Amino acid sequence: MATGDHREAGQDDPESEDEVYEVVDLTEYARRHQWWSRVFGNNSGPIAEKYSVATQIMMGGVTGWCAGYVFQRIGKIAATAIGGGFLLLQIANHSGYVQVDWKKVEKDVNKAKKHLKKKANKAAPEINTFIEEATDFIKRNIVLSSGFVGGFFLGLAS
Repeated sequence: MATGDHREAGQDDPESEDEVYEVVDLTEYARRHQWWSRVFGNNSGPIAEKYSVATQIMMGGVTGWCAGYVFQRIGKIAATAIGGGFLLLQIANHSGYVQVDWKKVEKDVNKAKKHLKKKANKAAPEINTFIEEATDFIKRNIVLSSGFVGGFFLGLAS
């Protein structure tokens, strides 16, 4: 070893076999930490079995408010972008910069509608399964769902 190097043999040496690793047992960790146990516990039933009504309403309300607020902000941005783009297209068309073939646009829109109807009919079983699962979740967790809906509307209004 060089002078000034105070490491012992085997320390910080990737070849050393006597390195000690701490093994963390997540099941023991979950038992010792109550919040972890409540969130990731073995009980996978409805939330109504895990939390009080007040906690469910609060959890639903907070998540609903956040979702509503984000939905409102994204909606405003999307509406502004689409409306602004349409307005610019109309101004450019009126000024003579752009010539729009409206008959072709109408034909393409009708073609897209027919294509979407075909795709929607093929995707119906998957959509129905999703709707059934969502309805079942809402029925099992009605208090949480009610809080979410109320929070969502408050988020949209804020």
